[in-house]
Amino acid sequence: MKSYARRATLVAAFTTFILTQTTRAQTTWTVTSPDGRVQIKVGLTDAAGKTRLGYEVTHDKQEVVSTSPLGISRKDQAFVDGLRLVEAKRAKTVDETYTMLSGKRKTCHNLANERTLVLENPNGAKVELVVRAYNDGTAFRYRFPEQTQDRRTVTSEQTGFCLSSGGKMWAHPYDRCTKYSPAYETYYVNGVDTGTASANEAGWAYPILFCTADRSRWTLITEAGLDRSYCGSRLTQKAKNGVYGLRFSDEAEGDYMGSVEPSWTLPWATPWRVIIVGDSLANIVESTLVTDVCPPSIVQETSWIQPGRASWSWLFDHDSPQDCTKLKTWVDLAAEMGWEYSLVDANWDRMKNGTIHDLIAYADSKGVGLLLWYNSGGPHNYVSEKPRGLMTHREIRREEFQTLRRWGIKGVKVDFFQSDKQNIIQLYHDILQDAAEAQIMVNFHGCTLPRGWSRTYPHLMSMEAVRGEECYSFDRQFTTEAPIHNVILPFTRNVVGPMDYTPVMFQNNVFRHLTTYSHELALPVIFESGWLHFAGGPREYLDLHEAPKKFLKAVPAAWDDTKFLAGEPGQFVVLARRSGSTWYVAGINGEDAGRDVDVALSFLGDTRCTVTLIADGKTPREFETESEAVTAQDHLEVRLLPYGGFAAVLTPTR
Repeated sequence: MKSYARRATLVAAFTTFILTQTTRAQTTWTVTSPDGRVQIKVGLTDAAGKTRLGYEVTHDKQEVVSTSPLGISRKDQAFVDGLRLVEAKRAKTVDETYTMLSGKRKTCHNLANERTLVLENPNGAKVELVVRAYNDGTAFRYRFPEQTQDRRTVTSEQTGFCLSSGGKMWAHPYDRCTKYSPAYETYYVNGVDTGTASANEAGWAYPILFCTADRSRWTLITEAGLDRSYCGSRLTQKAKNGVYGLRFSDEAEGDYMGSVEPSWTLPWATPWRVIIVGDSLANIVESTLVTDVCPPSIVQETSWIQPGRASWSWLFDHDSPQDCTKLKTWVDLAAEMGWEYSLVDANWDRMKNGTIHDLIAYADSKGVGLLLWYNSGGPHNYVSEKPRGLMTHREIRREEFQTLRRWGIKGVKVDFFQSDKQNIIQLYHDILQDAAEAQIMVNFHGCTLPRGWSRTYPHLMSMEAVRGEECYSFDRQFTTEAPIHNVILPFTRNVVGPMDYTPVMFQNNVFRHLTTYSHELALPVIFESGWLHFAGGPREYLDLHEAPKKFLKAVPAAWDDTKFLAGEPGQFVVLARRSGSTWYVAGINGEDAGRDVDVALSFLGDTRCTVTLIADGKTPREFETESEAVTAQDHLEVRLLPYGGFAAVLTPTR
């Protein structure tokens, strides 16, 4: 923040932050990460005779978010102009280790330096800015510290993000309001100039990935820690003077139900505005900052929470959830493949050729758990698929969950939320809290973006919020978009939380695939989801050759660690994920040209392994398999076909 630096006359170093002083008054405060590489500088400066708050973010002293505005307005008070510092609270270190039942890694370390600035507007009302600096980014939030019994209403935030000029960005437009949206299901732009306007007036959805002009720094912007007291936000369509602003929902979201402006009693805190940053895409892909800033788990006893794989009939046969005989075929598939679950999708309450109880008994005899679909509506959507009307009201919802528990149902897929307004954010939390009490796992579809809730609610196994494989059934454009789309998602959408893309469909659906068989086989490793729903039909899996079939039988849905090995968004990506002592490595090619990838195995350490590599064969619809002994000094050299891929399993040698 160059205007702030020019006014500085004295720098006083502290262990966890740097304070810049002027001869008259302190005007800037810098919070530095534990490793000293990331800094967020907050400053009060005069703009047209008005004192305003702003910030900037640097990595190794290189600017990644340029001078950007801060501020928040309530209906009764504005905290924008004329702010003055009341107190800069003593800096502290946040240092905790927590465990995730699913996600990028099992053990996570929440380590940051934090400073709280207490500010006062001309009316004497207070707002706090809580600022954290992590080794892989920064986060900040507003907090109103005063106490009231009456609700206050936030009308807007002046928070903005000035992306590094001359860089490139990967982002997707926020959905226009329709019968089935917003649902975070648009395509990502692939490396457009920072400052580009969204194709939709609705703006840009989180997350936003961008790089500096020299591609030496990568940054991702999102939000986390969104609780029932606030609404979901996004960025404005245009970057005014280079700054994307933060905006709230459209009035039409959720069929016009609920208020656009959030309201709550004081004290009251906003969600965290999260900026992940580093000098490598590994810093972005491997980051757990989104869950780091969230509250700990509310669930004490977690043995009933089991990540796993599931067969799923709907995409292959839309009417199958209404036919008990057909559904038994997918239960048989799950049993044969060793998958833990089978998902029964929309309209199962209209079942013929048997009842849901017949199916439950059959699945139980096969050792397969059932997951049931529900419509979240309610007055906020007019989608007719059933069951509906059972999730909106607390007493009805709680009774339904207890009924499912008696039936032995393991989890629910709740669909069609269509809004980021506060009333719908509250509904998400209500469903998760009541499901936890009944020991029912949850998957959200037609939903908002993950905001780190999987830490607080470990039974939240996945969320859609992505244009996924089901689009082969109804979107002709998906054929050509999918390869590039798939190679952008690991750097964007899947960074911020579990993603129910429903992968691995080998046969063509309504619209054909350009991706190879090995590209599809790689997706369960490339994409992270606590529930892994396989999109294809039974014969696609049961008739596979031994190696790919064995791979799909074994591939986990929960990971102990994740490593980014190579790639560029929109071009290709290679990831490694560990389950126990076994590593799974996969790569996919998003381009219409063959590619040679060289994968260093240094992450193996002292472990000697046998690697089974399944790669593209001579044609896109063939596999080629080989096996050999490897160590950390070795490399995997793989030739990818256009839109191709590979999957490898590295098993320690006993």
